[in-house]
Amino acid sequence: MRQRYLFTMRNKKKRVLFFVFLAICINFATHNIIQIEMKLPKLLTAATLVLAAFAITSCTGKKFHVSGNIANAHDSLLYFENMSLNGAVTVDSVKLGEDGSFSFDGDAPKNPEFYRLRIDRQIINIAIDSTETISVKASYPTMSSQYDVKGSEECSKIKELALMQMNLQLQVNAIMQNPSVSYAKEADSIQTILAVYKDQVKRNYIFKEPMKAYAYYALFQTVGVGNQTALIFDPRSKKEDVQVFAAVATSWDTYFPGSERGKNLHNIAIEGMKNVRIIQAEQNQTIEASKITSSGVIDIALPDNQGHIRKLTDLKGKVVLLDFHVFATKSSTARIMQLRELYNKYHAAGLEIYQVSLDPDEHFWKENVAALPWISVRDPQGMSSQAAAQYNVQSVPTYFLIDKNNVLQKRDAQIQNLDEEIKKML
Repeated sequence: MRQRYLFTMRNKKKRVLFFVFLAICINFATHNIIQIEMKLPKLLTAATLVLAAFAITSCTGKKFHVSGNIANAHDSLLYFENMSLNGAVTVDSVKLGEDGSFSFDGDAPKNPEFYRLRIDRQIINIAIDSTETISVKASYPTMSSQYDVKGSEECSKIKELALMQMNLQLQVNAIMQNPSVSYAKEADSIQTILAVYKDQVKRNYIFKEPMKAYAYYALFQTVGVGNQTALIFDPRSKKEDVQVFAAVATSWDTYFPGSERGKNLHNIAIEGMKNVRIIQAEQNQTIEASKITSSGVIDIALPDNQGHIRKLTDLKGKVVLLDFHVFATKSSTARIMQLRELYNKYHAAGLEIYQVSLDPDEHFWKENVAALPWISVRDPQGMSSQAAAQYNVQSVPTYFLIDKNNVLQKRDAQIQNLDEEIKKML
């Protein structure tokens, strides 16, 4: 925020003292701000004057202090980064000595702000509120999961959340790597542990104190499923998750009025509410009684890799395996081989596969489906696909079985043996 200062010099002595003070502060600002990433490509004369005013404020303003030591990291470069709304911005860095000690200072923020200590990919998240003095002790290369933090309850809570998130990721990875877990059960198993995690975080962290920095931090935690990384709380299409964002946004509007992070949360919540209303309206239109009676299935009409529109309802008279898929995932190849085996076995008897790709890269998708014998279409909306939302697809791969009369019969979670179910319907 730009601040204006009016200085009245009543005599020559005061003017001399002012310019001496100004020179000292400009030198101080130049030394400490040289590494901060500037948004503007050039500093014009007016901007330089603003920097001088900022330097005066810095000389007299309050500070926060982060110090400690990272063991076993001799000669490593430790970065102190501000996690701005536009990404990580390096504030300072230090080459660690034998004892691994470090110390960083900064201007105390008016509202909670987020920073991180980083060596390569090892990260410790820090929340700063006002004039806190925070002490961190850790050891490389396990600093992300094994560190001690003192001086800030916010940082202690963030550490708890970070460790919980790591454990969640291990559980997801274990499910995906377990050969005894079928594709049908994989998605449901992942959704189950995600639901448990979200409920715990909502009750114990977000709804408990939504005005806290750690509540904000919890909203933006992610989980990786295959090669896809997504927010654990989805503010784009899930009503209950949008409500979580809205709760924190409302609290920040009250406690930190006008803050950039509060405004960002507010905008996310409003956009999420709009998306949910649009999805609900489309679902209500799609499931009108008259449409269900005539087809028994929610129609999908999307282009294949040749640009031809392929409609799901045009396949009436065949047993259809409707498959929502992402080719960029780690499990894609094995999944495609499984589908090819089913297709070769039952296509002549009346089975058709209608596969909907949610891949963001169209060229990549076209390369992967070029040799596939079944119907492959792509939704350009990707993971925000309206078709996927209408079928309540929570993760991929997810599939459904549709009978010869165009009536949706079962989804993957209801199927124990896909081969047997297809034979029954043929």
